[in-house]
Amino acid sequence: MIQLFDLSKNFGPNVALNNVNLRIHRGEFVFVTGPSGAGKTTLLRLIFGSEKPASGYLLINSINLNRISRSKLDLLRRKIGFVFQDFKLLSKKTVFENVAIALEVMGLRPRFIRKKTHQTLRLVGLSHKEKAYPLSLSGGEQQRVAIARAVVKDPLILLADEPTGNLDPQLTMEIMELFRGIHRRGTTVVVATHSRELLKDTDFRVIVLHNGKISGDTPSRVPAGGADRSNI
Repeated sequence: MIQLFDLSKNFGPNVALNNVNLRIHRGEFVFVTGPSGAGKTTLLRLIFGSEKPASGYLLINSINLNRISRSKLDLLRRKIGFVFQDFKLLSKKTVFENVAIALEVMGLRPRFIRKKTHQTLRLVGLSHKEKAYPLSLSGGEQQRVAIARAVVKDPLILLADEPTGNLDPQLTMEIMELFRGIHRRGTTVVVATHSRELLKDTDFRVIVLHNGKISGDTPSRVPAGGADRSNI
């Protein structure tokens, strides 16, 4: 599903990724780890299409992101959910509105948007917070809103950048259980993290980045999740 060939990315003189070759299969759950500055966030942003590589190729379902038009890239990104490290919630919109907006930009019918948003907020345990505003929520609740917004459009791929970085151990377990549930539905999940505790005894694939290169790749001990879903 996700293929990188000799992919490099730099920001001025700083090299973020250096000739990375990687393949992530449909339905995999993959952790990407490494120290700060290793290239984790850059990798996710390249997969999402919000950054362009300096050289090399990146394919999503055999679609070359180097050659895709802007309009087709926008359509592709509708099938990719992104949970940002800093949540990026809209403070003047309610929880419901923050999640619904991901469907509104797709031009879907209001009735469908309402139904799907209610369902997704139930999935993350926030039905009782629909009318609340982000600043009134705890960090864990804000993270759940961010996850709901990312998955409400039923993405084929879910990317998460340090999704438990500011949460306590109990909330971390709850958030990771949400990701596992999403994975079991067939979504390909890629989580960037520097947390050693999160990776301890994990059965999922772990890719290690160091100085912009892959320095380790431990295969998964569990099968890819869910049934096959339609192509992008």
